[in-house]
Amino acid sequence: MADSPLFGRVALIGIGLIGSSLARAMRQWKLAGHIAGHAKSERTRAKAVELGLVDSIHAEPAAAVAGADLTVVCTPLGAYAAIGAAIGPHLKPGSTLTDVGSVKQAVIRDLGPHVPEQVHFIPGHPVAGTEHSGPESGFAELFQGRWCILTPPAGTDAAAVEKLAELWRRCGSMMEIMEAGHHDQVLAITSHLPHLIAYCIVATVTGVEEATQKEVIKFSASGFRDFTRIAASDPVMWRDVFLNNREAVLEMLGRFSEDLAALQRNIRWGEGDKLEDLFTRTRSIRRGIIEAKQA
Repeated sequence: MADSPLFGRVALIGIGLIGSSLARAMRQWKLAGHIAGHAKSERTRAKAVELGLVDSIHAEPAAAVAGADLTVVCTPLGAYAAIGAAIGPHLKPGSTLTDVGSVKQAVIRDLGPHVPEQVHFIPGHPVAGTEHSGPESGFAELFQGRWCILTPPAGTDAAAVEKLAELWRRCGSMMEIMEAGHHDQVLAITSHLPHLIAYCIVATVTGVEEATQKEVIKFSASGFRDFTRIAASDPVMWRDVFLNNREAVLEMLGRFSEDLAALQRNIRWGEGDKLEDLFTRTRSIRRGIIEAKQA
């Protein structure tokens, strides 16, 4: 690795789980000369300084991005349009603007119109996370062995894409370049639909009588515990994910509903052979995930 940082000044707009983890990773592997942070909350700004995540902290996003060689938007998707309008005029010519959101077509829609012509716009998505949020929840190793997907629009400077990809590689990520619409379809089934199902299953518990609720919590098996972990994720972030990837999520939800109805019939009519066949096929998917070291 080179002794000099990849980027002289990096602006992090949002310092939650992903933003704070990226700050820690850039600190640990000396990827940025100066890290400037922005958060709306005074408490978050104070915590970011206390934890040593940033070299400077700013109440306004425009101040954070001034002079930045790389700007990373790490907020919920619903804030992107306002952030784009606020930072667009202040982005440094020749710099790179990226993000970490889980939906990419919406990023191009909301940030794209505010990006000056001489700024490299490269939407990104580190496919990593936990159910925790806030600057305290981050850790430098979050991206180790995980995929990061970049979705540069057609005509994006190849050298700028490679430089951003190198940043993520040095954070420990494996890299993939993908078209934004395809990304949203893939993530709808691998991430968004599972979260929606988890939220629904855990919400079902809130509808049963109190005594049963207590027993469900007391006797939770590993399956239900996994659902509650997923359903504990940041509610604002996931609200914005579903609203901004609604077409792909609804398509996958429709397919899931059809498969669920078929499974319901199998159980109702005692079709054990069909159940066993389904469970055998799904088992192979799990083995594939383990082999890909994504378990």
